[in-house]
Amino acid sequence: MSDRKPYLELKRISKRYGGVSALTEVDFSVYPGEIQAVLGENGAGKSTLIKIASGVTDPTEGEVFIEGRPVRFKSPTEAMRAGVVCVFQELSLLPEMTVADNLSIVDPPKWLGMIDAKGQRDRARALLKRVGCEDVHPLELVRNLPLSRRQMVEIAKALGRDPRILILDEATSALTADDVERVYGIIRDLKKSGVGILYVSHRMREIEALADTATVFRNGRKIETFTKGARSVDAIIEMMIGREVTHQYPPKPEPLDAKAEAGKPVALAAANLAWGREIQGVSFNLRKGEIVGLGGLDGQGQRELLLALFGVLKGVSGTVAVDGKPISLDGPRQAMHAPLPMALIPEDRKTEGLMLPMSVRDNMTLAALPRLLGRFGIDGDKENAAVQRMVDRLRVKTPNLDAPVSALSGGNQQKVVLAKWLMTAPGIILLNDPTRGIDVGTKQEIYRLMRELANQGAAILFYSTDYAELIGCCDRVLVVYDGKIRRELAGEALNERNLLQSALNIDASEQAA
Repeated sequence: MSDRKPYLELKRISKRYGGVSALTEVDFSVYPGEIQAVLGENGAGKSTLIKIASGVTDPTEGEVFIEGRPVRFKSPTEAMRAGVVCVFQELSLLPEMTVADNLSIVDPPKWLGMIDAKGQRDRARALLKRVGCEDVHPLELVRNLPLSRRQMVEIAKALGRDPRILILDEATSALTADDVERVYGIIRDLKKSGVGILYVSHRMREIEALADTATVFRNGRKIETFTKGARSVDAIIEMMIGREVTHQYPPKPEPLDAKAEAGKPVALAAANLAWGREIQGVSFNLRKGEIVGLGGLDGQGQRELLLALFGVLKGVSGTVAVDGKPISLDGPRQAMHAPLPMALIPEDRKTEGLMLPMSVRDNMTLAALPRLLGRFGIDGDKENAAVQRMVDRLRVKTPNLDAPVSALSGGNQQKVVLAKWLMTAPGIILLNDPTRGIDVGTKQEIYRLMRELANQGAAILFYSTDYAELIGCCDRVLVVYDGKIRRELAGEALNERNLLQSALNIDASEQAA
């Protein structure tokens, strides 16, 4: 194997933004027919690395080589022509255009010098079939697609550019379990055909399932490259965070007996909630001081349930009582001003949780402005003090409070979303997959924060696609299947086997038989 030559090679790459070093003297290679994972906390340098490799930004120092020849990409289009194609975590699709237009936006099929509309649709159908999305119509507007389908269209778009090197940045973070398996199959087929894969993910199971080699980054430096199986998960995490791994999940309170548990005050009581096929007669109680998980396979109605409780969906039937008092589900304003104020941490922080061009300060205060009023408008001193408290509490890493939130890493952007809603002092917190696409260290901080808030009396409803999170964080889990709560798991029954069995709607006695 010593005669192997990399297709893409970065030598002594450094990148500085002002006085901040994002990468420092990095040597990095990607080989044909190899899947290489890139690991590291948010802010470790991974995003900068792939932006340099794909022509989005120039290095401050160092060189990029394609098949041994030095290149300097002036744009992502030049990188694509050289065979380097990137699927970024922040999707590049244009929402007001059709799927077919998005898939052929760079080089549409032509006939007599004009765009061949039929050829474009046929090409779209072929690419969608390749990624298992025959259910998506080529003429559908992208904005009408759910996030998981948009992600698959983005992958189809990349495959349409015939990559020699395919860079996938958290490509499965928004996908359903079925789509994840499809992407695994696509990646393995590409590997067999000689395509090199650069795979950025925080999901260790994916790395173990796919990667031939892995490279760990920390603080803008390459720490080590190693082959599959050469390092334990704990050792990898220690390399990523630069310290010994502590317990990933904070301790749960000692379980109460059934009588004491039933006596805890109910923060939220939902009865017979229904909305289309997604929510079908859902009833449950959420008590003060507890973390209740929503489990099950992705796409079973969990997200819609959170949106319904926050008043986002129209036409929801059933009743909701907060702190014993009925509330309407007519809009988020009613939820935010309920007897126990409610907060929703949305699924997609970039499009639903943040105003990316605005500053860290303005994003944090957006939902809490009435609390910051003085005699003549916003009280600047009160605002600065409130924002600084949140920065300190959540350990937000930002150059300054006036920096655009778009300049922050994904994990720190998620902390800003959390801070925005915590500034409203919510008594009920609805979390929609809040650790999706963020690093191990930031996940641990969010777990700590969740338990801290629960210990202070907040009631938390937590949807996650990660079973380990549900087991590690939650006092009990409601497993949702086909829009209904099928089972409640707590104590020793809250384990991966029972979660998966319930998610598949398999009866325990039926399985034993």
